[in-house]
Amino acid sequence: MKQLQNLAKALIVFQVKVDTITKDAKNPFFKSKYASLSNIQDAIREPLIESGLALSQMPNGENGLTTLLIHADSGEFIHSTFQMRPVKDDPQGRGSCITYQKRYALAAILCLNIDDDDDGNAASYVSKSETDSKLWLNKDSEMFLKAKNKLAAGDTTIDKIRASFKVSKEVEQLLTSKS
Repeated sequence: MKQLQNLAKALIVFQVKVDTITKDAKNPFFKSKYASLSNIQDAIREPLIESGLALSQMPNGENGLTTLLIHADSGEFIHSTFQMRPVKDDPQGRGSCITYQKRYALAAILCLNIDDDDDGNAASYVSKSETDSKLWLNKDSEMFLKAKNKLAAGDTTIDKIRASFKVSKEVEQLLTSKS
């Protein structure tokens, strides 16, 4: 098993130094806020340096991104790679996908606190004409709140919501509860 005690200690120092990342950008299509890549990078730059950590991110293969976190003194590192297919496969779509991957990979590998970020649901939207799979209706998301309000007002039914979204038992109970 790989030893990572120096990296682990440096990551603890980093996590003490870094503040909560604020949402500084607006997604006009989904009327939601998210933390931009530049905002995340600005917030972590000094704490990374002060903690002796280096970070690298690079596209990998067709639709992958690899994130590498390195302890500068010991050379210990962890890395992660994930794939994400852009909805629109053109240069702008691929660039947008890479930026999105970089934001979420940074948040994941560094355990960043980005308050109530539901941009993942919005960014994974694909129209029914493009795929038959439905998105999950996540509790406390903007779409969840809209669905709950429409149900309460009698403007929709749980069956209509299920026709548009995947709905877990927990979310269905939350939608149909009177509180």
